Amino acid sequence: MSTEETSRFVRLRVELVVEIDDADAVTKAALERIAGEADMPADERAHAEGAVTEDTAEALAYLVDPFDLVGEVPGVELAQASWSSEPIDYDPDSPDWDLDEDDEGEDDEEGGVV
Repeated sequence: MSTEETSRFVRLRVELVVEIDDADAVTKAALERIAGEADMPADERAHAEGAVTEDTAEALAYLVDPFDLVGEVPGVELAQASWSSEPIDYDPDSPDWDLDEDDEGEDDEEGGVV
């Protein structure tokens, strides 16, 4: 591929930490979405229902659609997406959760000032 062809593609990295206030509501919403998918095969439906019922993080991942992030952005077409979710221990006061951490590493590699 030429530089012109490859430069059309951009990797957008988004990391979110969300607080689940009502796990039952998240699970219920995921189950409702699964129930609304008429074309889903029965075995896939059973697997999805089991996954979202057993794990709130799975239920959330089932409800989040990366297309929603860029679907209405003019001039952008989603080429590929992947996402996952997992329960974490989160402390907003911990330096481990510094949102600029990745940016600083990139600046160091490029010789930028941190």
